[in-house]
Amino acid sequence: MDAGQESYLRFLGGDDTALTDLLRQYREGLILYVNTFTQNIFDAEDVVQEVFVKLCLKKPKYRDTASFKTWLYTIARNKAIDFLRKKKPETDLAALNARQQAAEISAVEDAYLQNETQRTVRAAMQALKPDYAQVLFLTYFADLSNKQTAKIMHRSVHSVETLNSRARTALKLLLEQEDLL
Repeated sequence: MDAGQESYLRFLGGDDTALTDLLRQYREGLILYVNTFTQNIFDAEDVVQEVFVKLCLKKPKYRDTASFKTWLYTIARNKAIDFLRKKKPETDLAALNARQQAAEISAVEDAYLQNETQRTVRAAMQALKPDYAQVLFLTYFADLSNKQTAKIMHRSVHSVETLNSRARTALKLLLEQEDLL
């Protein structure tokens, strides 16, 4: 049983401090993952908040068919897709908040990404196709296996392996073009 699963089971058992443990352990990683969908850190934060609200209010059953982390990232993926379906076109207000959003992204990334290499790769990933960014994030930053990533992305393991290979190649080319490799 991993720490996330143990915390969630404690929360379901009535220990409200366990939710704080879950937030501390998964919030920042989930925000960065959801940001690969929304391309807006504020929207990503809202979606992740909805994920934790769902855990609090609906208390969905965790079935031990996948790791807790995989299960939680799948919930976040589904919430992000729902958000994008409902999202209205961007307004000029978003453009006015661009500087604040950039500072917010940087703060979240700095808290989650520990060294310069990871920051450079993360910045380059934003220029990749969304599927490429998602598969790279899940396998390298969230440290999930191809099987777990396949489950979250609703793809076969072979498809994830192929996508991962193509994403790494695209990222390498991008980093080489920018003289970062």
